[in-house]
Amino acid sequence: MAGIAVARKRNAECRTKVKTGCATCRIRKVKCDEKKPFCQKCVNTGRTCDGYESPFRIFTTNSARAGGIKSDIGLQIIRPTLNEITSQDVNILNRCFSTKTLFDIKLDCEEEARQVLQASLTHAPIQHAVMSLRALREDLETSGDSPASMAQQTPCYHYGLQQYSLALGGLASKLSSPSSNELKSALLCCQIFISIEQVRKNYTAMAQHIIQGLRIMHEHRARPFFVAANKLMPAHHDQLPFLDIFIIKLFTARCKFADPPVITDVSGTTLPVCSMSPHQRPVERRDFRTIAPDMRTELTRIAASTLEFLDKVSQVESIGIALRLLSEKAVLLDSLESWFIDLQFIQTKIGSPGSEPLSMSFLRYFHLILKIVLLGALDSSSGLYSKLRAKYDRLQDVANSIGERVKTYRTCNGTSSG
Repeated sequence: MAGIAVARKRNAECRTKVKTGCATCRIRKVKCDEKKPFCQKCVNTGRTCDGYESPFRIFTTNSARAGGIKSDIGLQIIRPTLNEITSQDVNILNRCFSTKTLFDIKLDCEEEARQVLQASLTHAPIQHAVMSLRALREDLETSGDSPASMAQQTPCYHYGLQQYSLALGGLASKLSSPSSNELKSALLCCQIFISIEQVRKNYTAMAQHIIQGLRIMHEHRARPFFVAANKLMPAHHDQLPFLDIFIIKLFTARCKFADPPVITDVSGTTLPVCSMSPHQRPVERRDFRTIAPDMRTELTRIAASTLEFLDKVSQVESIGIALRLLSEKAVLLDSLESWFIDLQFIQTKIGSPGSEPLSMSFLRYFHLILKIVLLGALDSSSGLYSKLRAKYDRLQDVANSIGERVKTYRTCNGTSSG
């Protein structure tokens, strides 16, 4: 018996010296076979492998892993060895926020990334959302962006979806009677969900998260607002994340989609050139950027002015300053309206709405987001909700159309970018 006890003690001491391997095996203090992307020891025993040395260094207890993670109820967060978020962590998440960074476009969301990572140390839904985005982004960069790669979903992709489901479920359970902390968690999660759906090319779901997040911000008054002509109220909840700023930054980065040329057949139907044999393809039509070289530049300028305006609104303290900001808001809305009129004029040059370049559709999408954000700023009038509802519906319609057209684009162009 004494020999058995000594042997058990020796084995236990050896098991504590796990230095490498997946996160799950390291927490369980067992030897990992280090297969990638997920170790077979976890897979064969029905556990969920949490992968290897996450750049975010966030792990969970194995209490929910015995039969695979099914719920975040009772899930305890283990703080990482280092309590501070490093600049490397921030840079990685900032890069993961947008697929546009795949071709070296800077997103400028370091502060948003830092806020998300700090909150993920104590909020399970945010943690799951970050892990989901990291896995899905890693899968995208490893497997590629072609239709063939998407048809062959990898274990990393499935893990990302699993973590996404946990994040959605955990968040829903906390929003039945939200406090300030739950609202903050919801808006941070929404920020990551938008990025997740961009990675998945699901622009319909992406719009739904955008709309829901902007509604939360408006209904819970994340910034000061007027309740009467000369009565300014402070924000209802202090330090709520400004999701609208994150969304504007996301869309300010240049669109990656360059449309394939199209022709119109004898019946008037618009057809993508990629559906024709090479000898049938016509000379490519004029590019949208040739017809309207300054449209994106002007919209980006309005977006930059909108970010400056929102920063002033967040800090407003007096009626006089708030009234001047209302005038500034009117100027920005007028600029958006002028931009849209120019866009419609350009559309007549291109032809039917069905022939609109995909990059132009993304500009319409961005234009609607800016208009929704500006309409809700400083305003709480009774007629505002009906205006916003109509804009939300229009935004969803544009997103649905973009989603269908992106599928066609990827079939024709693979991973081409513009």
